[in-house]
Amino acid sequence: MAAKAVALALLVLMSTVQLSMCARRRMELYKPDPADMLSYHNGVVLQGNIPVSIIWYGKFTPAQKSILFDFLLSLSVAPYAAARSVAQWWGSIDELYLSKAMQTNSNGQSKKTQVLVANQVSDMQCSMGKSLTLAQVAALAAQSKPKKGGIALVLTAQDVTVEGFGMSRCALHGSDAKSGTTYIWVGNPATQCPGECAWPFHQPMYGPQGAPLLAPNGDVGVDGMVMNLASMLAGTVTNPFGDGYYQGTRDAPLEAATACPGIFGSGAYPGFAGELKMDQATGASYNANGANGRKYLLPALYNPSTAACNTLV
Repeated sequence: MAAKAVALALLVLMSTVQLSMCARRRMELYKPDPADMLSYHNGVVLQGNIPVSIIWYGKFTPAQKSILFDFLLSLSVAPYAAARSVAQWWGSIDELYLSKAMQTNSNGQSKKTQVLVANQVSDMQCSMGKSLTLAQVAALAAQSKPKKGGIALVLTAQDVTVEGFGMSRCALHGSDAKSGTTYIWVGNPATQCPGECAWPFHQPMYGPQGAPLLAPNGDVGVDGMVMNLASMLAGTVTNPFGDGYYQGTRDAPLEAATACPGIFGSGAYPGFAGELKMDQATGASYNANGANGRKYLLPALYNPSTAACNTLV
């Protein structure tokens, strides 16, 4: 009886191994449909000088404004003697996406994409109230009257709620096709939804509960805003009007950065942001150097050519 049991066990084991090998072989032979991957849909992308109009909605401290403003400045100004920069991250969007959209100037040369702050407006009194609908966010953006090809950037303070904030979104971008303008909204998640919109600088609401990382600029909410703003900027310039680069449906697309959720460094997996740099003075984690000595944590960017997520570190 014992011999029969052993033989039966060996038979089951061999069958399992064979099934496993067959399954692995099928995975190796599987080639995803290009239509299901992030690709270019022959629409417009934003290139050249992109004017940005900032709307500070609610109360931001001067220190908070400085962190966000320096990030925008860092996109086009490479810090001296600082490898792995915000400007390098931004340049990879040109390389991976914009240059391949084949929009060229009159000389037939690709246009270098630069973000230029055109103007700023502060609405400290919250003229539309402290609980905004998405329609009100779009109305706020329109009030700034961004130039054609420009971006209206609506930044809401930590005591301002926005429809869906922390439940279905941490930020968003949209557009007005008639005027040829786009807008981005990003909220401060410090008190409302840090686990959803400021991870890895706060413990996540769900999933593995590892210790949070230290924010590079000492402000969990605003450092979270930078991560989300970076993601939306990448999506806005590569898919401004819904017919550029995206994966999935036009109404709920995955874009240049959102196609790589939770990935900030090499070796990332759910609950682990990846291998990052550490500021020796503060112990904070980051992956990009910015203007004025700033350090930031920026999301990975999807590489359409390799179907992989590219990280700075």
